[in-house]
Amino acid sequence: MAKITREEALLYHSKGKPGKIEIVPTKPYSTQRDLSLAYSPGVAEPCLEIQKDPNAAYRYTSKGNLVAVISNGTAVLGLGDIGPMAGKPVMEGKGLLFKIFAGIDVFDIEINEKDPEKFIQVVKAIAPTFGGINLEDIKAPECFEIEERLKEELDIPIMHDDQHGTAIISAAGLLNSLELTGKKIEDVRIVVNGAGAAANSCTQLYMMLGARLENIVMLDSKGVINKKRKDLNARKLPFATDRNITSLEEAVKGADVFLGLSVANVLSKEMLRSMNEKPIVFALANPNPEISYEDAMEARKDLIFATGRSDYPNQINNVLGFPYIFRGALDSGATCINEEMKVAAVRAIAELTKKPVPDVVNSAYNTRQIRFGPEYIIPKPLDPRLLLTVAPAVAKAAMDSGVARIPISDWEAYQTQLRKRMGIDNKMLRRFFESARQNPKRVVFTESNHVNMLKAAEMALAEKICYPILLGNEEKIAKTALENDIDLTGIEIINLRHDREEKRRIEFARYLSEKKSREGISYNEAVEKMYERNYFGMMMVETGQADALITGVYSNYSDTIKAARDIIGVRKGKTIAAMQILNTKKGTLFLADTLFTRNPTTEELVEITKLTHEAVRFFAHDPVIAMLSCSNFGSEESPGAQSVHRAVEILHRDYPNILVDGEMQVNFALNRKLREKKYPFTTLKDKKVNTLIFPNVSSANITYRMLAETGVTGCVGPIQLGLKKPIHILDVESSVQDIVNMTAIAVLDAAVEEQRRQCEKTN
Repeated sequence: MAKITREEALLYHSKGKPGKIEIVPTKPYSTQRDLSLAYSPGVAEPCLEIQKDPNAAYRYTSKGNLVAVISNGTAVLGLGDIGPMAGKPVMEGKGLLFKIFAGIDVFDIEINEKDPEKFIQVVKAIAPTFGGINLEDIKAPECFEIEERLKEELDIPIMHDDQHGTAIISAAGLLNSLELTGKKIEDVRIVVNGAGAAANSCTQLYMMLGARLENIVMLDSKGVINKKRKDLNARKLPFATDRNITSLEEAVKGADVFLGLSVANVLSKEMLRSMNEKPIVFALANPNPEISYEDAMEARKDLIFATGRSDYPNQINNVLGFPYIFRGALDSGATCINEEMKVAAVRAIAELTKKPVPDVVNSAYNTRQIRFGPEYIIPKPLDPRLLLTVAPAVAKAAMDSGVARIPISDWEAYQTQLRKRMGIDNKMLRRFFESARQNPKRVVFTESNHVNMLKAAEMALAEKICYPILLGNEEKIAKTALENDIDLTGIEIINLRHDREEKRRIEFARYLSEKKSREGISYNEAVEKMYERNYFGMMMVETGQADALITGVYSNYSDTIKAARDIIGVRKGKTIAAMQILNTKKGTLFLADTLFTRNPTTEELVEITKLTHEAVRFFAHDPVIAMLSCSNFGSEESPGAQSVHRAVEILHRDYPNILVDGEMQVNFALNRKLREKKYPFTTLKDKKVNTLIFPNVSSANITYRMLAETGVTGCVGPIQLGLKKPIHILDVESSVQDIVNMTAIAVLDAAVEEQRRQCEKTN
């Protein structure tokens, strides 16, 4: 990750509306009637219902999705006791993470009080507002008393994330590490270097999972916590060892596990070499671990190593846990976050690590295939499956342990509800951008005399998602940039008509004419085509001088498609398609083909469905596909309806792994109850459709444009499917943000294509 400067950080927090979070209305408010319902007199009715039954607050107010992030600023990140006001940016940041990862609303509350008793009373007094409380950055030992008292005296989920977040994520990593090394948790010797809140919670959780107290040695700043010491408080005394040792060097000798929650560079190479075979080292001091990754790898080749940093494998990151734990607790109406719920989260996170990783996650971390192993013992923070995995496990544990007030009976419906929270409006797009930043590519912007394309290139570079290459006249581009206050510093500009590009034009022309010699493209014709931006840009991608191309804000569609077919070619068969992703009130919808094949044949519909199925899986969704028509299951004998009908028959026969049915009208596709009542035989029984295949481009294009204008909160596309390399053709007059969004997807596409080529070479 690029270094964050002080100026960038301050500008991020101050630009526009200061801070990182805001409150927005969730109900209509445009008319006097709306306001009367929202406040007086209408508001009296829910007040009276809640007076009769306090639990009705979960039905009529935001309480059930509202968490308080509360701190007194006594232990803020690595900054120490900086006070509640100075800690507010951290609390707002925590609120932002809750929202973007799990859809949870947050009020951050900074309390100017260090006395535990007074702090507790303040929190108790404001607790009725919230469905849960996340205690944050409160120093030990006060944090123990505060959390324990609040858990005893309040009936909503309470968690001090500094303690339990690290414990839960590291415990998942520990279970998987032990499995990889063939060791049992009840047998391993564990050294915990650090005796604060996180160390205490980690050790207790490890013991719940089977670790034995007699096999654990804990150290504080004065050395080993043993029974000879007279300075131990009530929090440390339970972990005092009988062993006659005093130093870390003695403690780690022959140990199997080292957990560091202390300071940098206290574990030497020699100490690491003295540990048992196949040691497990979690060096979690931030920003610099107890031993550096480089030193640890040099000291031991049989090591499993984790840190708290994102630039090394196996990051123990609390964001893998707290958003989803609170999500499950809130959705089940839990009265607390108990030990059973924490253990359920541990096991869910551990098990997710062993499942095949979606392409979207692989590409985010610039690797061919992330697999369960020594360098992948816990999921990546960008894995979209965490919400669908951890939240249900926590909710179920709340129910099984008897603390749930809102039992969940339809788990598939709950999964659907969670999927809606993974919509493209912010969360999916954020994953696209984070993925692109991990592995930026060279992207050609062909229409660089269009102001939107220039602004998009500027933004893409600033977001660090790609290295833009602009095709066009330098002087005209500079003039447009100056007139629109666009900074193109650091962006490459290629004037393909310039004499200095003659050699490249000739090379490209020769390549194209040789490739298409039997399809009517002569060398002289190819030379002429190299003066056209789309042909020249696509040749850059084809020859590896660029990785992806963005075009289409004003280009002639048919000419662009012809250039793509001539130069790039189609991956399989002759079909290409385009897919639109829409975030609707019914969840994320994938629509195809919205751009390319005007009136597809039966065979082309089959290919479009296959391409779309693959693409939806790439975006970490399980495709449930409805093939649309004006009729239902053969009720119409028109050629178009029959073509869709035959395509479904072929898909059922030849591709049984694709969950698809039709032909059907769109209301039956999107209304599961209506579909199953009228057509109980459908293969989509009990399934919520998320992918729509249209009978022709006109219907697909009209539908997505209408929805984009009237009923969705986000739209990304058209995403090209089927070409051999990442060439993405935009809608005419796409906005700057549309272009930047598509650039992120193009970079993602290029990363996957790169991995595919590497696999082909290997095989």
